[in-house]
Amino acid sequence: MELQKGKLTRTPSSLLRSPTVRSSIHSLSSIADDEEEEKPHRPHRHQPRHRHHLLHLLLLPLPFALIFFLFLYLRDDSPLFANVLLLSSLVTAASLAARRSALFRGGATAAVRRASSVDWFIGGAERKERRPVGRIVREGVEYYSNGDYYEGEFHKGRCNGSGVYYFFGKGRYEGDWIDGKYDGYGIESWARGSRYRGQYRQGLRHGFGVYKFYSGDSYAGEWFSGQSHGVGMQTCSDGSCYFGEFKCGIKHGLGYYHFRNGDKYAGEYFGDKIHGFGVYHFANGHCYEGSWHEGKKQGFGMYTFRTGDTRCGDWDSGVLKSPLLASDPAVQRAFQAARKSAENAILVPRMDPQVNKAVTAANRAATAARVAAIKAVQNRINGKFCDTDV
Repeated sequence: MELQKGKLTRTPSSLLRSPTVRSSIHSLSSIADDEEEEKPHRPHRHQPRHRHHLLHLLLLPLPFALIFFLFLYLRDDSPLFANVLLLSSLVTAASLAARRSALFRGGATAAVRRASSVDWFIGGAERKERRPVGRIVREGVEYYSNGDYYEGEFHKGRCNGSGVYYFFGKGRYEGDWIDGKYDGYGIESWARGSRYRGQYRQGLRHGFGVYKFYSGDSYAGEWFSGQSHGVGMQTCSDGSCYFGEFKCGIKHGLGYYHFRNGDKYAGEYFGDKIHGFGVYHFANGHCYEGSWHEGKKQGFGMYTFRTGDTRCGDWDSGVLKSPLLASDPAVQRAFQAARKSAENAILVPRMDPQVNKAVTAANRAATAARVAAIKAVQNRINGKFCDTDV
């Protein structure tokens, strides 16, 4: 089974957030109705009360005027009595003035208190309760319209840090996030049993990692933009194995293939097929060294039987078209080029240390993501909020 057959794609729409929008907007007519309802509650006796206060202010100086004239009348005949009368009137006037001043200040303070306790809302909109600053946390839970949900860390309204994303009925991702995308290290697993452990960049497998398919096939090596690209090893459930270069998810370049029937090939690949120069060892002991085209012997080459006999010449679609001597220059050039390509294919550097390092980092990132998910669920249960809309 080839690698591209087991490729699992993700649709970008699965990460689209679909927050539930609540509207508290009221029409202008409702605001006008509210204002009209307030008018009947205003008292209509304010004008008579103002006239009463005006009359009270006009009559207030009369007693003091009478006391003053009485003081002038008694000043010569009874000075002591007149002085006592004047002093008592002054004390009464001072206490009355102080009382009115205190009442005025008290009324103003009450008015200020009433004004400060009023909460104003446009159109009767519902007031949002302010969340205590100490209760806002980093970990939270968010649900999406397609059934997916995320548990983990947020920053500026996006998945950032460590977290677990659950695909509805399909699988999950556990690992690092940057700006709402997989970025760093993580583990991606699917319901049928496939799993990837390794590096990510901008939501795609990128760097080093191991992908194990539910069928038993696997690929371990370099990735680029979501595809096997670079040097890696592909193993299949039937026992076959390929190690070498990949390009855009297929075998391309130099590589070594061990077939399930025991055949072995080392040399050049092009477009997922044996193409170029290489050496093919058959399980029965035969060997072909020379030129290839799309998996068939094509061009000049040498076929050696296990008995030691050889057949050389120009080949066409696997059939010897023009027999030549082994010493023919064209045969020798193809023979040497095939052996050189086979040696280079075997010497392709292995990526095992880098892959193992990436897998270890992915396991750590997945563990941190699961811890963050547990905290997110606990925060939700305990009523702690994660401000995911900032």
